[in-house]
Amino acid sequence: MLKAFVSLIFPKICSACGNGLYDTEECICTLCQYQLPKTGFHLSPNNPIIKLFWGRADIFSASSCYKFSKGSKVQHLIHQLKYRGQKEIGKTIGKFYGSELKESVLFNSVNTIMPVPLHPKKLRKRGYNQTDSFAEGLAESMKVESDLKNLVRTVATETQTKKSRFARFKNVDSIFAIKNSEKLEGKHILLVDDVVTTGSTLEACANKLLEIQGTKVSVVTIACADH
Repeated sequence: MLKAFVSLIFPKICSACGNGLYDTEECICTLCQYQLPKTGFHLSPNNPIIKLFWGRADIFSASSCYKFSKGSKVQHLIHQLKYRGQKEIGKTIGKFYGSELKESVLFNSVNTIMPVPLHPKKLRKRGYNQTDSFAEGLAESMKVESDLKNLVRTVATETQTKKSRFARFKNVDSIFAIKNSEKLEGKHILLVDDVVTTGSTLEACANKLLEIQGTKVSVVTIACADH
């Protein structure tokens, strides 16, 4: 009764469309789960995301859950996750997408999931890394471990917004480090972020991880530009 009373005062609403949620729904309503523009890239070995890294990083497989466009529900979700503290959005999408990734031959050998890190200065300012919750949701659904602390950003870079591809790469080149490389030896690491545009940040992270003996690196993001 208390739960029903609270829901009357503070109704749960869909973070994508704003409509009310049923008790069985988490964060994103069932209708939006089906209507949001999924890429299907996790089923294609030569999709537009993996092609971003050709000649730049030896990525094993790559995908994004949704297509991103300005003014869309996907942009609204990312904005709330990144700037409004709604970390449950990342975890919900992670659990949903993880159930699909673990059935794909391109991703079913993943055994460690790592988010792209924020610099400590930005982490203190924002209070959380929006990608951590996505990594945790994926790990829970795929039943593998998440490693949120091993990959670190050592330099506070400028924002990537409105930079060219070359400028983005120079902005993030050589700014990542690994605390305990032995823990990652021989692992298939799934490197995750919220949105991929040029792929420069993911490229820099992946190349650092690929310096470790026996590692494979795959990449997944919540969204990507509409390719």
